[in-house]
Amino acid sequence: MTEIPKIEIIGINGIPEISQGDDLTEAILSAAENMGFTLYDGDIVVVTQKIVSKSEGRLVSLLDVSPSDIAIQYAVDMGKDPRLMELVLQESKSIVRMDMKRGILITETKHGFICANAGIDSSNVPGSDIVCLLPIDSNTSARGMRRSINIACGVDIAVVITDTFGRAWREGHTNFAIGVSGIEPMLDYRGTIDANGRLLKATTIAIADEIAAASELATAKSDNIPVVVIRGYDYPHNNDSTVDVMLRDIARDLFR
Repeated sequence: MTEIPKIEIIGINGIPEISQGDDLTEAILSAAENMGFTLYDGDIVVVTQKIVSKSEGRLVSLLDVSPSDIAIQYAVDMGKDPRLMELVLQESKSIVRMDMKRGILITETKHGFICANAGIDSSNVPGSDIVCLLPIDSNTSARGMRRSINIACGVDIAVVITDTFGRAWREGHTNFAIGVSGIEPMLDYRGTIDANGRLLKATTIAIADEIAAASELATAKSDNIPVVVIRGYDYPHNNDSTVDVMLRDIARDLFR
């Protein structure tokens, strides 16, 4: 009898509010232990960007930001806070699109992500003048977390760090992978044969993004579950993986 494929998405409850310097691994494993939950080899630990940024001190008070002249001008034109605009410009490599009337600013971050406001937002952070920046290097963050979980538990797992972005062509937002460790983020089917005997020439699946999107079904934005474990997916392992391979080069980007 053929085994029925099954993938589980398990939310980790009870993770406390994270502050700068907190040990994320300790917080995650403590919460899992309180649930009676044990990590196994092959699990994928999916962590939302916000708690990574908090632990790494990436919260900024707008009260401490002095906007430049260009930030002030953009802010006036778009109806935005000039201090926020200054941070967006500091965290961006380039401006991809601007819609002055609707106050929409799409930038390419220093990491190479294309997203609104350089990924800066104020949701799920304390204080009315506090905003959260993306981690400086989410791949490094994922590697560190994976290493510390392996040391603490003796299990071989993968780590995916996620954030929520909009998408070209479609309404709504979804979770994307912004940092990975232990998992090959792309699954390349090129050169294989499909069910009808045809040679696949272009199909490459962004499995790290699919994992990130699936995780949001358990984390949600208001349920205070910033970590999930995905179990049962036989992912391709790669100890040296990064999300960089998922970033489309501008020479191949028809929309920039």
